[in-house]
Amino acid sequence: MGNSAEKAVERVIATMHDNLGEQITIDDMARVAMFSKFHFSRIFQRVTGVSPGRFLSALRLERAKELLTSTSFNVSDISLRVGYTSVGTFSSRFTRSVGLSPTTYRRLRGVAPQIRPETGLDPTRATGVVRGTVTPADPNRPGLTFIGLFPERIPEARPVSCTVLAEPGQFLLDRVPPGSWYLLAHSVGESPEQAGELVSLRGVGLAAATVGPLHVGHSAVIENADLTLRPMRSLDPPVLLALLDVRRAALTRIGQVPQRYPVAA
Repeated sequence: MGNSAEKAVERVIATMHDNLGEQITIDDMARVAMFSKFHFSRIFQRVTGVSPGRFLSALRLERAKELLTSTSFNVSDISLRVGYTSVGTFSSRFTRSVGLSPTTYRRLRGVAPQIRPETGLDPTRATGVVRGTVTPADPNRPGLTFIGLFPERIPEARPVSCTVLAEPGQFLLDRVPPGSWYLLAHSVGESPEQAGELVSLRGVGLAAATVGPLHVGHSAVIENADLTLRPMRSLDPPVLLALLDVRRAALTRIGQVPQRYPVAA
């Protein structure tokens, strides 16, 4: 992908950030990119892995997450600030994508007590296995690492299978249903100093990686599904799934809490 295309997409993403409360059309985005709207949509999908509309929707929810943990605005005000005309629509989409309702997300200060994989899967068909290794972005700063399989490029809603590691390394995902899945990982850098403060995850380093789609057949075993984490860029779709508590990981390292990272069955 040419550098000029990436720069055009970056301009559009910057415009999205500046106008989250406004109604932005594909025509508006294409004008900023200086492409026809059909060419723009193809270029945007290639650069980011998702459509312009999906990216904009994810940015709005990402901003809502920040406002919930950093301001006292009520949920209705926040929904308007990120471009929703219906607080009910906003709340349902937030809950589906983040895994927590807006009020619960605020109460928990932006972290999830556990990650719940998708329920209702046929156990006779969810028999696939995916194995691999996650390499940290910075070997000197490993962090709590989440790995999951999702139907789309954006890590949102419930994964079909997932695991949490105390730090990057080898992983195994089992009970994977047949289908095409994106393998997504994100890791939150932390330190004992950060852990001792009751703060949100804003400003804490987030690294991510994606592989896929992986085509998993019935009882298939996929080996060497390796990922190399790198710091998040503006071109990367936001991580919408609520993150696990980075403080627990850091405190574990200095021996203050038991080592337990819950992934709900």
